[in-house]
Amino acid sequence: MRLSTRTRYGVRALLDIAQHSDKGPVLLKDIAERQQISKDYLEHILIPLKVAGLVRTSRGVQGGFSIAKPATQIRLDEVVQILERRLALVECVDDPKSYPYSDVCAPHILWQRITEAINQVLKSTTLLDLMERQGTEERKRGKQLPKVETLKGR
Repeated sequence: MRLSTRTRYGVRALLDIAQHSDKGPVLLKDIAERQQISKDYLEHILIPLKVAGLVRTSRGVQGGFSIAKPATQIRLDEVVQILERRLALVECVDDPKSYPYSDVCAPHILWQRITEAINQVLKSTTLLDLMERQGTEERKRGKQLPKVETLKGR
């Protein structure tokens, strides 16, 4: 199973906003530059997060994006649901009627358990958890994480 780029970038953008909002709203161009994501694509990702009430925008010279509620109240399952729509390994887990034997199919039960485990991890992880983990990783290494293009070569 793979999360879409939209979801991966959305989580990174939320984390970036949360980490840099201590001085006020964060500019879209700054998030895009730090995360190396196209401004246009990033804007399309942030719109549903705004509609869902996870981020807010403000206009003007001091305008930009900010987190709309405490980082302890933003769970990753919510973010994934907004950006991914559904998170199931196979269609029969998301829609058991699509496979008439799903109630007696051993693999279906396995796929269902894996999907539930993933959802539980996402549900128990908040934006604050990610912020703390990011800070810990940066302190361990004595620097910020490398740019995306550096990671591509690995």
